[in-house]
Amino acid sequence: MYPYSEALKLIKTFEGFNEKAFADPSTGGKPYSLGYGTTYYPDGTPVKQGHRCTKEKALEYLLYEVRIIADELEKLNLDLDQSMENALISFIHSVGWKPFLYSNIIDYCENQNYVAVAHEMSKWIFDENHKVIGGLLDRRRKESKLFLEEHYDDVISSEEVLLAAFRNYEASTKQIKAIRELQERIDPYTLSEFANSFHCEQVQITEEELRSIFTAWT
Repeated sequence: MYPYSEALKLIKTFEGFNEKAFADPSTGGKPYSLGYGTTYYPDGTPVKQGHRCTKEKALEYLLYEVRIIADELEKLNLDLDQSMENALISFIHSVGWKPFLYSNIIDYCENQNYVAVAHEMSKWIFDENHKVIGGLLDRRRKESKLFLEEHYDDVISSEEVLLAAFRNYEASTKQIKAIRELQERIDPYTLSEFANSFHCEQVQITEEELRSIFTAWT
């Protein structure tokens, strides 16, 4: 069995296949990507605008990239199990090798502080404007879970966005609007389960408050 099949699955799922090269969203130009997130061909030449590839070629490029990342990880002698290696390969393929090296992940691995590794990975969910990206949030959640799979039954989740929101809640107009928009998108059954587990109590509205609300609506 291919040892990095889980990494391949994650990368293919979240990168998706693109037959035609597309520009980097943050620059509107270079670096261009195609296939499953390939920016450089095996011979080192960059992907350029207008380039195309088949799914077969895209997989060939991806297998090459995964092997390079895996070889570099091995050189670090971090004593990782297979799930950890797969998770880090997917993570590095997403963020890049240099950002990975400048993170705290290697130190945490060397100290066998694996929960800290998963938590550090879960922070990489923002775009260049520091806005949370749903796809990255989901990817980091799955990478973190895979990383801890063989060591912990209770896997920590990715960046605790909701918990952070509750902690910083100030009832500002912007925050209230964001909560109401989120509530509209949540499945009512999921929302009711949350309300019950969170022990939300029915808010008692006085007649005077009800009259003022009705007046505001009309």
